[in-house]
Amino acid sequence: MGNQSEKISQLDSPGSVSPSGVNRRAFIKTTSLAAGALVFGVPTLLRGQNLNSKLNIACIGIGGKGRSDTDACSSENIVALCDVDSGSEAYAAQTQKYPSAKFFKDFRQMLDQMGSGIDGVTVSTPDHMHAIIASAAMQMHKAVYCQKPLTQTIYEARYLRKMAKDKKVVTQMGNQGSAAAGLRRAVETIQDGLIGQVHQVHVWTNRPIWPQGMDRPAGEDPIPETLDWDKWIGPAQMRPFKGRRDPSDRDGIYEPFSWRGWQEFGTGALGDMACHTVNMPFRALDLGYPTEIEAMPLGQMNKESYPIGSKIRYQFPARKASISVAQPHLFHHHRKIEQDAVTLWWYDGGQPDATARGGHDHTNKPPAEVTADIIALRGEVPDSGCLVIGDGGSIFSPDDYGTSFFVKLKDDQKYIHYLKHPAMAQFAERIPRNPHGKDNNLSHTLEWLTAIKENKPEDCFSRFEITSRLTEIMLLGCVSLRAGKKIEWDGPKMVAKNCPEAAPFIKRENRSGWTLS
Repeated sequence: MGNQSEKISQLDSPGSVSPSGVNRRAFIKTTSLAAGALVFGVPTLLRGQNLNSKLNIACIGIGGKGRSDTDACSSENIVALCDVDSGSEAYAAQTQKYPSAKFFKDFRQMLDQMGSGIDGVTVSTPDHMHAIIASAAMQMHKAVYCQKPLTQTIYEARYLRKMAKDKKVVTQMGNQGSAAAGLRRAVETIQDGLIGQVHQVHVWTNRPIWPQGMDRPAGEDPIPETLDWDKWIGPAQMRPFKGRRDPSDRDGIYEPFSWRGWQEFGTGALGDMACHTVNMPFRALDLGYPTEIEAMPLGQMNKESYPIGSKIRYQFPARKASISVAQPHLFHHHRKIEQDAVTLWWYDGGQPDATARGGHDHTNKPPAEVTADIIALRGEVPDSGCLVIGDGGSIFSPDDYGTSFFVKLKDDQKYIHYLKHPAMAQFAERIPRNPHGKDNNLSHTLEWLTAIKENKPEDCFSRFEITSRLTEIMLLGCVSLRAGKKIEWDGPKMVAKNCPEAAPFIKRENRSGWTLS
């Protein structure tokens, strides 16, 4: 594994692929390229098949977000459903909705038994299982749609990026705001100079909305007969099962939803929301490896769960990027841009408040001096948002997904919605738009399904090549929190230079029997 780790750590730098996801083939789809794809790249199951015929999709994790991920694929053949709990409400609903699908509790048995009859796999499990499942599917050359965050560790993110490239499979991470025309418009106009050079980004969220800041509970409860606890634990270290704190609770201590707050299974507020809310500035600013990450917890920080709130500073160096021009042609289709060093601030949760949802007071937001214009626009700072501050103005997105935004240039008195701001007219649309409708969750999935049928991995805006890098950035905040100190990061070598004690959080030691494929 040591040689493999060394190879993964020496991947090309993030700047070699623009996070905006734009490339020549998104604009120029010539006959020769298409013919080459049909000869060399189409999955075996699709060769000789009408590309308009239905795909065979297997869905792993069918509760919570997994339910909508499965339903988003309902235009195809749902041939298998896999979940470790056959006693859940989701199991009853989904097995009734898709009666011809075979049900499994173990994804490995599903792939062994049905691999030749599966074209694509959706992964909607707790974070600690994402890379294990996705790598097993990609090893069998299956297309993969994996929920955010793509992985639980930085090593896994880099592993999946390399694997997707080597296997040439169609991949998509489930940050569905990527499908929105508004997000893509923000990316291209920031890159094209709408607000000048950017030096500050502020991103905040109302998460956690589940318990955090707690120690592991004592004791053990009987494991429900319908739940396979060993498979739920997966690569994490085994621990006793604990159910609900109180019979009236809707959720258990670990499952089906509270796993997000536990360091062994989730990635806290960062894992839940940063792949959404940081997505737009990540792409627009071509953010690669940060050089410093400094996390400041609010409330209790222990070895078991994430804190009730945190403020995290990411420092990114100056960067050079290659972006597509508005009217590409065979001899000139990209231009170079230079971007200054930028500081990104992340805020989640707040001060402890046992009476409030999530156990905090929701006060952890950017400072008043940078939010005054937002308050003038809305009367308050929203629970979640993103603020990108440039030399020539700023962009404010008020939602969890970056699907819409407001612009305030130097001479503007207030923020103006981007669809009404006169300055937007001078910037051409150059990033291809998702053609599958305005339901972002559905259109994001349909983009993946269409790419499978056409064997065009590059057509997925959130393919692993791009989103593994976004995931790495987010996970570095988790590493700094768990290590308890500022991280000086060597991205190419995947090493915290000043903090050797961070190593177990960069690459997890998996439980015996659970390895990456």
